[in-house]
Amino acid sequence: MEKTKGTKIKMSQIFKDDIVYPVSVIELENKKAVENFKEGDFVSVSGITKGKGWQGVVKRHGFHGGPKSHGQKDRLRAPGSIGSTAMQRVVLGRKMAGRMGSKKKTIKNLLVVSIDKEGGFISICGSVPGGNNKSKVIVS
Repeated sequence: MEKTKGTKIKMSQIFKDDIVYPVSVIELENKKAVENFKEGDFVSVSGITKGKGWQGVVKRHGFHGGPKSHGQKDRLRAPGSIGSTAMQRVVLGRKMAGRMGSKKKTIKNLLVVSIDKEGGFISICGSVPGGNNKSKVIVS
């Protein structure tokens, strides 16, 4: 299957055969590319994730933080030790605070639930990276 560019419009729900499908609606740039898809296909969708800005280690990496007692003050959400004294440097790849999000992400094996050939829309079961009405995605 060839790659097709599109825009994520919104998230919604589709009721089909007494089953509720949470779907992401994607408008394809090329309206004729809708013919390449059919209901029941499994596709991969690539996009840029939402940016979260500068975040600490608790939100960015899921650290648990320090104890609330035993003499701790202002250290609840701190990362703790960043390494031993023998290396005299910080090891590359150390999980620390920093910018979060705004990276390319690919979600594989998403089900195509419905197709609107006139409008050039396809509804894909599941979430697609990025925000609504602004994120460009690639469906393949």
